Amino acid sequence: MGVGAQGKSTSFYWSLVLVLGIAMEAIALYYQYGLDYGPCVLCIHIRIYVLGFILLALVALATRGSKPMRMLTGLTGVGLAAGMAERSWKTFGVERGFIEGACDMDSGLPDWFALDQWFPTVFEPWEPCGYTPELLFGITMAEGLLAFSAAAILGSLWMLVRSLRS
Repeated sequence: MGVGAQGKSTSFYWSLVLVLGIAMEAIALYYQYGLDYGPCVLCIHIRIYVLGFILLALVALATRGSKPMRMLTGLTGVGLAAGMAERSWKTFGVERGFIEGACDMDSGLPDWFALDQWFPTVFEPWEPCGYTPELLFGITMAEGLLAFSAAAILGSLWMLVRSLRS
């Protein structure tokens, strides 16, 4: 059975999400361990959303032939992107000073999902919120996360609409 244009674009999209998600996690860990910028609790929440996208991309790639699964992964992607955008907005607001009290050292994760205890190397907050490091060209990590979140919302909506149309 041949793969049509829909299947190729779906595979490309989810492969791109997978690669970008892994790259984002690697960059975050490089900043944490290579450059000694410890993550705050909001940064940890964003890492969890990125992990969610990585897992979703794997599921989407494995089930791309199923229309119900394309719809479910598209809808789940929209939810993950919206959650990541909210956390990114709070991170940006704390950094710029127009949101206060949005962060403490408690991860806020329930006992049944204690990633900070199970994988502290990746998901344990080290510092209180306040600033994010500069990435490139004067763009801070919070600004970059906002842009990525907006792109993730648009991409996820696009995939959801495509799944409803096919």
